[in-house]
Amino acid sequence: MRRLALSVLLPAMILSAPFAAAKTVEVKMLNRNASGPMVYEPDYLVMEPGDTVRFLPTAPGHNAGTIDEILPAGAEPFKGQINEEIEVTLTEPGIYGIKCSPHFAMGMVMLIQVGTQPAAEADLPAGLPTRADKRLREIIARQDTGSEQAEARP
Repeated sequence: MRRLALSVLLPAMILSAPFAAAKTVEVKMLNRNASGPMVYEPDYLVMEPGDTVRFLPTAPGHNAGTIDEILPAGAEPFKGQINEEIEVTLTEPGIYGIKCSPHFAMGMVMLIQVGTQPAAEADLPAGLPTRADKRLREIIARQDTGSEQAEARP
């Protein structure tokens, strides 16, 4: 009986080991903070594949969803409802662009780096709303200088 229990439990423990160290990071959806109006806080995350991000509707009228043109190959797009807390596990390495649907044109965007490759201006597609493009470039420039980077790993 003991041998049967070990033969069932051991493979399950081995398969779940990579996800045992996974982290959950919270992102607030805000009307304003020190960096301006319509923001995510933090606006840049560095995560590992298998980590989870939880978007909190701290202020009403916001959501979180992927920007289709800034999404790693093979990654599943997502879109939360307005005022909805949404939790997403990111498994594909790469850069994820996140937007608030009603405030995208106002520049309510953020970036999530999954894995070791940091975001670069080359990740940004042409045709983004002007304020969103400007804010994403500011976020990338801030990461390039090494200031104020929010790490998902404690």
